[in-house]
Amino acid sequence: MRILILGGGQVGASVAENLVSEGNDVTIVDQDSDLLKLLQDKLDIRTVPGNAAHPSVLQDAGIGEAEMLLALTRNDETNLVACALAEQRYNVPTRIARLRATGYVDGDMPVMRQFGVEHAICPEQIVTDNLLRVLAYPRALQVLDFAGGKVQLVVARAVAGGKLLGKPLRQLREDMPEADCRICAIYRKDKLVRPDGDTVIEADDEVFFIAARPDVAAMLNELRASEKPVRRVMIAGGGNIGYRLARMLSAKYEVKLIEHGSQRARWLAENLPKALVLHGEATDEGLLESENIDEMDVFCALTNDDEDNLMSTLLAKRMGARRVIALVNRSSYVDLLEGNRIDIVISPYLSTIGSILAHLRRGDVVAAQPVRRGAAEVMEVVIHGDGKTSSLVGCRLDAIDLPDGCSISAVIRGQQVLMAHHDLQLQAEDHVIFFVHGRHKVRQIEKLTQVKLGFF
Repeated sequence: MRILILGGGQVGASVAENLVSEGNDVTIVDQDSDLLKLLQDKLDIRTVPGNAAHPSVLQDAGIGEAEMLLALTRNDETNLVACALAEQRYNVPTRIARLRATGYVDGDMPVMRQFGVEHAICPEQIVTDNLLRVLAYPRALQVLDFAGGKVQLVVARAVAGGKLLGKPLRQLREDMPEADCRICAIYRKDKLVRPDGDTVIEADDEVFFIAARPDVAAMLNELRASEKPVRRVMIAGGGNIGYRLARMLSAKYEVKLIEHGSQRARWLAENLPKALVLHGEATDEGLLESENIDEMDVFCALTNDDEDNLMSTLLAKRMGARRVIALVNRSSYVDLLEGNRIDIVISPYLSTIGSILAHLRRGDVVAAQPVRRGAAEVMEVVIHGDGKTSSLVGCRLDAIDLPDGCSISAVIRGQQVLMAHHDLQLQAEDHVIFFVHGRHKVRQIEKLTQVKLGFF
């Protein structure tokens, strides 16, 4: 696809790198010429300097030939104006805007639609939602919603104390007779293990499973010993993400928030009446000790500085925090640190790209979420047609020829959640959830799910 990205910051640059790796023709517009030079050298893409809201700049960037506009600057108004121009002057088919102010999206008549925005994304809210899901399951590394939240894909590391450790997967039937779940993949020492009934779970296995929401907790018990629920949370950084998270947690949890800016700290104290706001540095050992860091169930470092986040989480862990989470923008850091001394590393880019991928995929793709730092993908696809026009409709799962490393994990049929057992027969309008090991295999899944010309 020809894709025009407005904004070469962390979000725009990371999205561009992902899209280029999939063979898309990408152009980036930004006002920072030095930044554009770096991106041009690194990604070998076309760049255009200038204000992304100016028609002449958009014209120079080739908006007339673009199939998708991603307005990802840090300025909501710039993104809105660019989308309006893209719709009214150039008829760009797909227009996605980053909007940070909730007022543009909320309400009976969202402003975004009046400006031609088809889909709005807010990276800060996406990261906050991811954090809330992880906090709801203290033993999970990642939790993703599918089918409107009816089904969840959960990533957890198997450790001593889990009921299933050292046993074959068929034991699940005996342990959980009332629940149903599906293990999609197991990564052992960074290598994929294709699970079957004889596969034995080992300590430190990274297990990907999918289950109806009510069954997730029972499945986590199979992989890890039960842990105390989260009650006390300390947050480092009172920016957009830290504020959103504290606001959503403070009604249910005991929340402490550390902010180094005195003015911002005062504003946070006024707007978070149920949270304790502290003015100081999260890397201050004395402050952490005086605020009883050793009693915290979770410590979240959510500042804009990767190094501060890493140092404060390592310090909090050493001083006794039960679980630590760091927000990290550099993808190389994510690979190095997660699962070592830091329990969970959250990448804003990986969280955001999932909101864009569904619009890039061919077929009726409802959701597409990268996992394992983007090495794999989970897709929710609606299948259409009949036995003559579809390669899937009417087929039993054991008769479907899937690419190596890919599997069907679950099927949502109306309000019913069906795990992917071998004798399940697919029907038209089923929502099928695919686990795709190796992003280069996504195209094969797209071809498999598309209807033949006779359908139209």
